[in-house]
Amino acid sequence: MSERFSPFVIKALVDVITGGVNQGSDTAPPIGIYRSGPKIEQFFLDCGIDMRIGISSRVPATTNCLRETAGHWDGDERIKRIILKVSDPREYLSEPDKAGAVRDHLNQALEADGLAITIVSGKAHLVERQSTGMIVEPFISKLKTLDFDTVQIEIARALPNVSDDPEDAITAACSLVEAVCRSILVELGLTLPAKKDVDGLIKAVQEPLNLSPGRTDLPPEIEQDVRQVLSGLTSVVKGIGALRTHGGDAHGRTKGSARLDPRIARLAINAAGTLSLFLIETWEKQEHRALPQHAGVDET
Repeated sequence: MSERFSPFVIKALVDVITGGVNQGSDTAPPIGIYRSGPKIEQFFLDCGIDMRIGISSRVPATTNCLRETAGHWDGDERIKRIILKVSDPREYLSEPDKAGAVRDHLNQALEADGLAITIVSGKAHLVERQSTGMIVEPFISKLKTLDFDTVQIEIARALPNVSDDPEDAITAACSLVEAVCRSILVELGLTLPAKKDVDGLIKAVQEPLNLSPGRTDLPPEIEQDVRQVLSGLTSVVKGIGALRTHGGDAHGRTKGSARLDPRIARLAINAAGTLSLFLIETWEKQEHRALPQHAGVDET
C-alpha cells in the first residue's frame, strides 16, 4: 500500500473518479462527474495506467485498480498523477462547480496526510499543507479575482518546491514580491524604477500606496507604532532579497554547498505572501476597486 496516501484518500478517489454520491445522502448529486466504464478506462489510460473493467462493475474495478496502483513500487507518484488529473479544472469546463466539489472532497481525505490540492493559474498542485497555510491560501484566492498572471506563475512555482527544491522556492518567493510590485505599478500607470530588484520595486510602490514610513498624517497615539510596522516592510523585503542572493538558485549554486532547510523556504514564502497580500489589499482600498465577490470596497 502507498506510504504517502491513506486508504481514505483511495476511497475519496473512487468517489470522484466514478462520480460517487455526496456523503450522508444517497439522493444528493454525485461528487464530480459520472464516468461510464469506458470513460473510466480512458481516464486511467490518460494517467499512464492500463485499467480494464472486464466483467466487474465500474466502482469495484476502480477500487481494485487504485489499490493495485498504490501498491506498485512507484505507487505514490502514480496516485499523485491520478489526483492531479481528477482535480484539473479542465475536466469540468461544462460544470465548473463540480471542480470545487471534487477538490473539497479530496482535501478532506488528504488533510490527515498533511497534503492539499491548490489551484493556481488554472492548474492543480499537490502541496504540503504546511507550505500553504493561513497566509498563502487567501493570497491565492485574491489572485483569482485579479489579472496578475505573472504573480500567479510565481506562486505556482514556489509552492510545490518548498521541500524538494527550497532554493528555487526562495527565489520564487522573492520573484513573487517583485511581480506584485510591478503589477501594481502598471495598474497605477506608473513607470517602473530604474532599479528593478525587489528593494527598488518595493520603494517604488511605497509612496503611491501611502506606505512610506515618513508619512506625516498619522494619529499621534499610533504614529510610532504604524511607522514601525511600515519600516518593517523594508526589513522583510531586504531579508527575502538577501535569502535569494545567498541561498536561492537565481545566481547558480556552488558545487557541494549545503542545501537550505525547507523551514526557511516556508518562512520566505509565507513572508512574501503576507507582504504581497498586504500590498494588493492596500492598492484595492486606495483605488476603491470593486472585486467580483463583493458588492463594493469600503471607501472610508
